[in-house]
Amino acid sequence: MRNLQENHQGFSTKLAFALIPLSGFATDIYLPSLPAMAKDLHVSAGAIQLSLVFFMFSLGISQVFIGSILDSFGRFKISIASLAVFSLTSFVIALVPDIYVIYAMRIIQGIAIAFIVIAKRAYFVDLYSGEKLKSYISLFSIIWACAPIMAPFLGGYLENSFGWRSNFYFLGGLSLVFLILELLYSGESLKYFHEFKLKSIAQTYSSILKSADFTLGIIILGICFGLVVVYSLSSPFIVERVFGYSAITTGYSSLLSGLAVMMGGITAKSLIHKPLVKKVTIAVAVQLTLVLLMIFTSSIASNIYTLIAFTMGINMCGGFIFNIIYGYCLSRFSKNAGVASGLTGGATYMVSSIFSYGFVNLYAVKSQFLLGLTNISLIFIIGIIFIVFNRYRAVHLATVSVK
Repeated sequence: MRNLQENHQGFSTKLAFALIPLSGFATDIYLPSLPAMAKDLHVSAGAIQLSLVFFMFSLGISQVFIGSILDSFGRFKISIASLAVFSLTSFVIALVPDIYVIYAMRIIQGIAIAFIVIAKRAYFVDLYSGEKLKSYISLFSIIWACAPIMAPFLGGYLENSFGWRSNFYFLGGLSLVFLILELLYSGESLKYFHEFKLKSIAQTYSSILKSADFTLGIIILGICFGLVVVYSLSSPFIVERVFGYSAITTGYSSLLSGLAVMMGGITAKSLIHKPLVKKVTIAVAVQLTLVLLMIFTSSIASNIYTLIAFTMGINMCGGFIFNIIYGYCLSRFSKNAGVASGLTGGATYMVSSIFSYGFVNLYAVKSQFLLGLTNISLIFIIGIIFIVFNRYRAVHLATVSVK
């Protein structure tokens, strides 16, 4: 086993940050191509959207279980193997354009990405502590938000110039470059390996999941991310089929949506020392106001500009809430960083995939009005869960202060 060399730690840390958005790239780069893929593969919109849901659910459920594997067997070798698998499956999707092959490859990709992202998040806990670790964790959601900004924007141009398969050729090539850089400059960061005992691992998972504030926080994260995914799933069909714009316009709209998520995360980082309850309550209130305006104005003005403007405001608040709750959940169990990171990331994807796909199909989102109804339903759920979350959080903080 090759340990991380001290003189490579700086570049290796940059690589770790660069790999965190890979899950977002794998999710978002082909969003502008969804209508073209459905047409080319002779399947329905729901069938092609399902490829995204399979990926997200696979990514989510994998993350729940692999934290203990990474804590027991290390980060480096598993990350290398996962990058190789992800690269290979990306090329298979591009070369074998069959919907069932795509489903299978996307499920495998979800598992591979889960190993990569969880290993890189745990990497920071392995090497850093205190205020530096807190600062790095607060950057996670901001850096992750780079993917929703850049990926659909790039994917729109790739789709328009070379067709939908070019998105997957790009993913295969990008992951291959990361694989080479990891082999050259990275290494094992885990210092203390946990013995792989199923009984003790089950006890660890049980202990973490019994913490109601942690579990409720994950549900909030999943629904916040679900708001972004709802727009991602529905916007290509609204922008391209209802408003009549190209895949490039879909890419631009997703770029602005992702930029709003990042702005929300940056704002949250700048207010990191402000009271959590006050920050989140204000953000939820602003979201509700915006989505009500989105619904009530849809009969007067419904076009690409109103759609994007309201979505940006809602997603900025969502990114703000996500950053705050994400940092809380990740730092809740520092002694079991791999497990906590896996549960946080995994359950977030599982919750978001269920809520987003479920609500998109429940409301059959094909307009600004229906998108607004979907958003307000999800935001009401966030508000109710946050009230309960805060009660359990207060109990936890009181217990810690007594100790």
